[in-house]
Amino acid sequence: MLNRGIPISVSLEPTLKTDSSEKVKYDKRRLFKLSLLAILISVCISVIAKFLIKLIDLITNISFFGHFSVEDVSPAHNNLGLLVIVVPAIGGLIVGLIALYGSKAIRGHGIPEAMEQILTNQSKIKPSITFLKPLSSAISIGTGGPFGAEGPIIATGGALGSTMGQLMRITPNERKILLAAGATAGMAAIFGSPVAGILLAIELLLFEFSPRSFVPVALACITGSAGHHIFFGSGVVFPMAATIPDSSSYALLFYSAMGIIIGVLAVATTKIVYWIEDSFEKLPIHWAWWPAIGGVAVGIVGYFEPRTLGVGYNNITDLLSGSLTLQVAVSLCVLKFISWAISLGSGTSGGTLAPLLTIGGGLGVMLGFVGNQWFPAAEISIPLAALIGMSAMFAGASRAFLTSIVFALETTGQSNALLPLLASCTASYFISYFLMENTIMTEKIARRGVYTPSTYEPDILEKIRVEQLATDNGITISDDMKLGEVRNWLQQEPDLQANYYIISSTDGRYIGLLSSTSIFSSHHPSDTLIGSLVKRTQVFVSKSDSLKMAVQTMAKENVDILPVVTEKEIVGILTYHHIISVYNHGIDEHEKKQKHISLKRQRLKILLRGQKLVNILRTRNHEE
Repeated sequence: MLNRGIPISVSLEPTLKTDSSEKVKYDKRRLFKLSLLAILISVCISVIAKFLIKLIDLITNISFFGHFSVEDVSPAHNNLGLLVIVVPAIGGLIVGLIALYGSKAIRGHGIPEAMEQILTNQSKIKPSITFLKPLSSAISIGTGGPFGAEGPIIATGGALGSTMGQLMRITPNERKILLAAGATAGMAAIFGSPVAGILLAIELLLFEFSPRSFVPVALACITGSAGHHIFFGSGVVFPMAATIPDSSSYALLFYSAMGIIIGVLAVATTKIVYWIEDSFEKLPIHWAWWPAIGGVAVGIVGYFEPRTLGVGYNNITDLLSGSLTLQVAVSLCVLKFISWAISLGSGTSGGTLAPLLTIGGGLGVMLGFVGNQWFPAAEISIPLAALIGMSAMFAGASRAFLTSIVFALETTGQSNALLPLLASCTASYFISYFLMENTIMTEKIARRGVYTPSTYEPDILEKIRVEQLATDNGITISDDMKLGEVRNWLQQEPDLQANYYIISSTDGRYIGLLSSTSIFSSHHPSDTLIGSLVKRTQVFVSKSDSLKMAVQTMAKENVDILPVVTEKEIVGILTYHHIISVYNHGIDEHEKKQKHISLKRQRLKILLRGQKLVNILRTRNHEE
């Protein structure tokens, strides 16, 4: 360590305490304001959700019955005959025109688009999506599109949250939180499922779990759920006629096998949807016409099975009631899949959750009938089999594991279904993970080169303090040295050359950081004192700071070295090499295989102890 010159006193301790205290207060104030914004967005999206449902009902009445009414009706009861084929085609044509002249971002089911904006565009969604998405979705669904209202409202809520975030002076991460809050509040407003909404945000949108993100999203989902109770009623969305009984061990085994089968089918469903989308890409016509072509397919399927038209939440309720015959369940499952896959692949505006639930519910009923026929001892419950099919299908296709389970519980109120749901969703998730690289939510953006995080581990830098890595083996330059003297010394010692140097007083008090560019610059005369060139006087860390804070300081100040300061004095040095060593240790924890217990060694210890005990007993017997 090189120190020369007159001591200079720099009072840093009060600054450290004040900065830390003020930062905590500032973060709490930001979190409070963010939470208020999330609640406000949730109130707005609850009203929009009610408006969207009424708009869908209005368009449905006009399209299929010629009535100007907002009553809740199903297009399955229409009397149009072959004309039913034309209605979805007209709706698809209108959606294509809105996408062409409004925004192409309205195409698709919303969640992948929101994920892409979060990962690549600092959560910035065009404000026009806030009204174009619900309008186009209402037209698509109201004219028979086989989608649920939840996909459009999730996309609309995300767009509203992003727009609010762009109007205010906030960070990209805070804007991401508002986007997730708006999206999941929309889901809670439609289904009355706040916990599932929170989990959806964590598993598919936030890619983190921390108070700054969890609190605003939780408040938004609670507010959205309150909006559901105000606008749509207080009961569960999918009521079941009877309480699901406890499952036997044989039944749990069968439900686990169901999860495996549905996991395979979830993979096949995802691959078919994107194969259809690729097929549309090869058509020699403009993409704006594709939704109309998809609409024709929807109309043809709807002519043979009217139940496939529209939202179809009543189909889910019927499947869960166990009142549908096997033939109807098979027809609904297969034809709903064909209609939905072609329509979604055409690029129209719609969602995935309700169709996946319908398809999975139909599969569950089919497998339940098979189980009761082949394994009567298991006593399979058909309503529970339908619920398991719904949840396992969503878990396999989206890999939103916790969301799938909690959503099924919240929307039906059947707590006895927890263990069967856990068994089947785990099996489905397991199969999906091994057979499919991307999910139905991430495949589209993965093809565009966007990487989606798949792990949610705690930041290793938050767990380690600076004092655990900082070293006292470093160099500081005294502030009273002349510039020419320092230059000559560094040129003679090339191993000591670095990008930044720590400047201190002769008694070890911290003065600041100085770059090598400033030292070797020709703008300063050789007799200039080093201390007079220092401008960065507040760049340092304390021993109790986390490595994450140290990395943030390095990135903000664009330095690769930090002094560790305690009570005005330099007590250590932290470099980027220390950070890299931590990550290397983290890699070893995941990849380095070690064996700490040897069975052979343990066996030898047992034999030696046994022999010792025998010798002691022999000695005692001999003495007696």
